[in-house]
Amino acid sequence: MIQIAVFSDVHGNLPALEVVLNDIEQRGIHQKFCLGDLVDFAPWGNEVIEKIRSMNIPCLMGNHDERIAFDIPVTPLSKHSEEETKARYIAIDHSKRHISLENKKFLSELPFHLKLNYKIKNKYWNIQLVHSSLESNDTYLYESENNEVFTGMLKKSGADVVVMGHTHLSFKKQFENKKWAINCGSVGRSKEENRLASYLILTFDEEKITPEIIQLSYPLEETIRGIEESEIPDYYSRFLKNEIINNEVLS
Repeated sequence: MIQIAVFSDVHGNLPALEVVLNDIEQRGIHQKFCLGDLVDFAPWGNEVIEKIRSMNIPCLMGNHDERIAFDIPVTPLSKHSEEETKARYIAIDHSKRHISLENKKFLSELPFHLKLNYKIKNKYWNIQLVHSSLESNDTYLYESENNEVFTGMLKKSGADVVVMGHTHLSFKKQFENKKWAINCGSVGRSKEENRLASYLILTFDEEKITPEIIQLSYPLEETIRGIEESEIPDYYSRFLKNEIINNEVLS
């Protein structure tokens, strides 16, 4: 039996990342992979990058990592409210000003995709890791997509499992021939109502792959306080407090 852990979308939330990494360690899982988006929206972007670097965790280049690494202009998204659009510009500008040159270089050298192959006795398992899709690190693929979207990705990559992040919403979908499409959710900025830190454990044996989404509480007040004491807009602390759901401010 082999186990690996996959996580994504930390977004500068060091307290959440530390809880996830500690949980992985306590479970005795040695192989860890990150699907990217280490920066933006919480104030510990440098610390998150340095944690990933110090632990030699293989990491992909998320769309936020790419933007900070190469100073790509921010473009507004139609799905965002006027308030979120304004907050997003300020938060990303904060990262551009505060992420160190050494850490920007690290982000610029991250791979776009990662393909893993494991052999258990006579069985080979292929795992395709992406930030959001095979063609882009900024495509939103949700559980509600037609199955053909995911089976097409599996066929094109020649994989038994494709694992993605980006949407901050976890899901597991199984198809014929024991193949899976999985979103591991978000460590630091979950869009699920519980706002818990989410990651994926994949367990392989000779017969099957078993995926498990793990969701953990973390020192949320520490993250909220860190945001509110920084130059990052309070929009993001209110989001974590569930005062903003689906772009609507709750009274």
